[in-house]
Amino acid sequence: MTKPIFILIFAAVVSVGTPVLAQKKSTAQDPQDKPRKVRQEPDNAFRKWLEDVGPIITSQEVKAWNQLDNNAERERFIEDFWDRRKPDRDSTENEYREAYYERIAYVNEHFSSGIPGYKTDRGRVYLKYGKPNEVESHPAGGAYQREPSEGGGSTSTYPFERWFYRNIPGRTGANIEFVDPTGTGEYRLARNPFEKDALLMVPGAGPTTSGINQADMVAAANGVGNPFSLSEQDSPFNWQELMGIINSPLPAPKYDPFGGGLTDTPKIEDNPLGFETSFGFFKLDDNRVITTITVQADNGELSFKDSGGVQVAGLNITGRIVNVAGRRVNFFEDAVSTTATTEELIEARKRKSAYQKTVVLVPGHYKADLMVRDTRSGATGIRNVGFTVPRFGSELAVSSMILCSVLQHVTGETQSRQFMIGDQKVIPNISGVFHRGSPVGLYLQIYNAGTDQTTLRPALEVEYALLKDGREIERQVEDWRAVKTTDERLTLSRMIDSRVLTPGVYAIELRVRDRVTGQTLTQKEKFIVVP
Repeated sequence: MTKPIFILIFAAVVSVGTPVLAQKKSTAQDPQDKPRKVRQEPDNAFRKWLEDVGPIITSQEVKAWNQLDNNAERERFIEDFWDRRKPDRDSTENEYREAYYERIAYVNEHFSSGIPGYKTDRGRVYLKYGKPNEVESHPAGGAYQREPSEGGGSTSTYPFERWFYRNIPGRTGANIEFVDPTGTGEYRLARNPFEKDALLMVPGAGPTTSGINQADMVAAANGVGNPFSLSEQDSPFNWQELMGIINSPLPAPKYDPFGGGLTDTPKIEDNPLGFETSFGFFKLDDNRVITTITVQADNGELSFKDSGGVQVAGLNITGRIVNVAGRRVNFFEDAVSTTATTEELIEARKRKSAYQKTVVLVPGHYKADLMVRDTRSGATGIRNVGFTVPRFGSELAVSSMILCSVLQHVTGETQSRQFMIGDQKVIPNISGVFHRGSPVGLYLQIYNAGTDQTTLRPALEVEYALLKDGREIERQVEDWRAVKTTDERLTLSRMIDSRVLTPGVYAIELRVRDRVTGQTLTQKEKFIVVP
């Protein structure tokens, strides 16, 4: 449609005689003299924000952003940007925004390589789609057996990773490869499966077993996809389509991709995955509590597959913690695996696998939404568990009593973060079922104990009572010479020899008395010994 053109016509009246009326002096301002609207350039904080949201901001939003004139308009734009992605319109919090910045922190910690992690290819993909369902990692490269679709045969590769997503917007099932040809840690998105081949340009090196000659592979490495594969997903068209999806901004979601869909996963009813969970609480300071969340699954329910001669089962574990107001206070998402040799697999299926997440919370009431998904079968389990974080205060108090299958001191050189409480590795046995002959571990902490001014040791009397069917069968008194103390905190840990216990139901009862204040407390946990 042609836009209308408005023409302003100026008419002049010319008089040859004496003017009848004096002409009024014009007060109109020359358009060239009018104040001009000056665009205020965005400061560094706004430029940084635009970089942060690069993987998820749409081209239309970028265009609108570039037309903004001042910081006030930019602030309103940012508010509207996150509001469009808000999963709960009635909430005062925006879980999408919080989770997105949690992911930025993760990629900057794990994927930085001379440039911030959020600018790397792995970082951009992670920010858009989260943790992959499966990761195949070759951090040092080296010897590699090609897939049959890649020509077969042995070669050597650059460091590379292969990520698998069960679902991403626009694609069901996506294998994404990242290659680090420079060895600097900057993994780049691969356009085809041949970019990782370090011997590709070496004449006569790494021959295939399918008859594909080296010149054809070099030509394929300059294109997109795998022209030698019979699989539709390896076709150049499908690879090109996947590259387009990955490199396009993520549309503003109409749901919460960071946990809001926990209650409506379609496979749960048809293919459930059972798991157990427990919580442990340990005092950090007067206002904060270290909270451990342990998830335990039967290996017999997991899908193992062969990977280089080792049987591997993978799980994707997602958790969200909300307070009584419904506000999310923590979110975590981890891909974990358990392994066994082919010979060990039968025995391994009889055992359990455990995962633990440690968070710091203030005392109060919370709910944990937990989801465990088998990355191979898709079997999924969900638990929505309410729990209360205690306030330990200044009176005599005791932490959670943990019955554990593993209890050991860990040095700083070998210390890993999972299952660590202080300098001890404590792996809980959530079911409380121990095979006769397996050690039964006991761990807990005592807080705010009085001190004997003569010995400068805790002025406590502590004894352990072993009960069976409600009847005390053994009692031991704590020997303080082996107890570790830190300020007002005592750590008690010991192993019970179950070889002398007949099968049945037992309980371990801790009895504590503070000789300075006269305060007492009792803590008790049950366990079962089976043949």
